[in-house]
Amino acid sequence: MAAAGVLGVVLGVKRLGGGAGLLLGAINQAGLKARQTYNPDGNRAHKPLVLDDATYVIPKKAGWPRWFLADTDSNRDQDGGKLDTRWLVVFVRTGPDALWKAAYLGVLPASQVPEFALDGDGLATPVKPQDDELAVAPADLSASYTGYLQNGSPDVFTPSTSTSGWRETRRTTRRAGFSYQYIDQPLTGSTFAPLGLRTEDGGALVFFTSKHFERQVAAKGLRPEVNPDVKALLTGEVNSTLTKERVSSQLVHVPPRAAGAGSGADTGSGGKVRMLNRLPGLIAAKGE
Repeated sequence: MAAAGVLGVVLGVKRLGGGAGLLLGAINQAGLKARQTYNPDGNRAHKPLVLDDATYVIPKKAGWPRWFLADTDSNRDQDGGKLDTRWLVVFVRTGPDALWKAAYLGVLPASQVPEFALDGDGLATPVKPQDDELAVAPADLSASYTGYLQNGSPDVFTPSTSTSGWRETRRTTRRAGFSYQYIDQPLTGSTFAPLGLRTEDGGALVFFTSKHFERQVAAKGLRPEVNPDVKALLTGEVNSTLTKERVSSQLVHVPPRAAGAGSGADTGSGGKVRMLNRLPGLIAAKGE
């Protein structure tokens, strides 16, 4: 597939939305719906996204769904130096008559893109959902992440703005007259299944999905603020309570079990899952 083909799938609204049910489509469709309500003529300052310099990583896999990763350069960064990034896009095809659809996107510094383990034919090795050779099995990542955000356990993630930093932000968020509640839920069904590839260091690069709710409750006489993006996706009337629902994709590096914390957070020599990128998106809001 040429780089232009990648661009078409990433930006094609029809391909990303509707019945696709894929994470990136859910986020994009919600965002488009919101922006259309307050900017119906489109963003005049919009700069078309261009993805080029593509390298394709194709897993050796039989059966459906089929998928591959495109490691691309975008026109949204500064080439060279610390601000140079790569856009890693995962494309999934659910059957022989289905379209290729963008399911996951991760943006990270070029220096953090790992070397993938390839066989003699240049094909990559996909990781199984219950791979017991990794510190945390891909199928357990969503539950581990949401459990950690809720109560700090299992502690299998390295400190970062999306792990320990996010827990601290929630703990210290204060506003007179308002209380905040958070609920985090794993997403592990087939639509949002984790996808990962073995890396040369024995670990794996894995994409996974989660869902997050933020509830604001105002004291008598106060009302939660509703910005245009939230208003466009709002159901109900905001009197004293506003609940925001988000889905999020995470891109992580999972070390091998021999060097990892393990799914139970008490095995291995202390290596932990490293968060490389998190892409959240507001998909719904409810007022009460």
